[in-house]
Amino acid sequence: MNATSKPPLSYRDAGVDIEAGERLVDAISPMAKATARAGVMGGLGGFGALFDLKAAGYTDPVLVSGTDGVGTKLMLAFETGIHNTVGIDLVAMCANDVLAQGAEPLFFLDYFATGKLESGIAEAVIAGIAEGCRLSGCALVGGETAEMPGMYPPGHYDLAGFVVGAVDRDKVLPRMGDMGQGDVLIGIASSGPHSNGYSLVRRIVAREGLFYGGPSPFSNAQTLGEALLTPTRLYAQMVLPLIRSGRVKGLAHITGGGLTENTPRMCPDSLVPKIDRTSWTPPPVFQWLQAAGGVETDEMHRTFNMGIGMVLAVSPNDAASVMADLKAAGEDPRVVGELASA
Repeated sequence: MNATSKPPLSYRDAGVDIEAGERLVDAISPMAKATARAGVMGGLGGFGALFDLKAAGYTDPVLVSGTDGVGTKLMLAFETGIHNTVGIDLVAMCANDVLAQGAEPLFFLDYFATGKLESGIAEAVIAGIAEGCRLSGCALVGGETAEMPGMYPPGHYDLAGFVVGAVDRDKVLPRMGDMGQGDVLIGIASSGPHSNGYSLVRRIVAREGLFYGGPSPFSNAQTLGEALLTPTRLYAQMVLPLIRSGRVKGLAHITGGGLTENTPRMCPDSLVPKIDRTSWTPPPVFQWLQAAGGVETDEMHRTFNMGIGMVLAVSPNDAASVMADLKAAGEDPRVVGELASA
């Protein structure tokens, strides 16, 4: 058969369904619109997203950006078929990072890539992204959905996100020049491992011979998969008022590396965080992981957040009022340590 007699090929023949992509855009547009906030200009469909910082209320703004993914926690979504929580994780990992610089998350864009768009999966993931944006007060202004045949096994996808935030210049964190010996470290609870340490989590589950659809050994009325897919907490709405009050000198988002590696990131070289590990009790998920995996305590604290998702550095004179404001917001904050001379 010569070249002229070969049947014509289309993009659909190559495995890419443009119509499916268009249907997805139609399905997610109401989700994105529901996250609109002051400053957003226009809607989905342009080549770029516009945002008016003046309309958002900033006078001398500094832009802060962050990007992240969900890591191997995605493997639990694939194995359980639960796809509506990892989008929350995606937003949280980005939004909490820019919050640590004092910034309000303003808008978010996602990247969803898969071998073949499967009915309901992308919509569930993006519904989670929209929920994460709602919880953090930022707008979902766009993203990219890529259908790439042959790149991913059936049912698998990759997920990444990008957030832009803003903070007025005089509120940028950390304020290292204002930090001093004796400053108090206040911890705010996590919801579990968040999105870190899941390669170790999965190894422990496999070695124990457990199934994600079976009962959770550390929580009631949930399967193991549901419990481990508990999404990352978003801290912006509770912490931004404290930042704007001027009482917070530094913030640490406790991600990979745990308290051990993340709290020093907000400190000047002259100071080190002294964490009192007896000041709180790690939630049951961490107790189970340590016991089942035989993980040493230092390794646990270097891998997981151990129940503390965000740490605030404040003056001893402000500690009581910050604790009171967090309690009024429904939190159970703990003094987890202090800053000491290096």
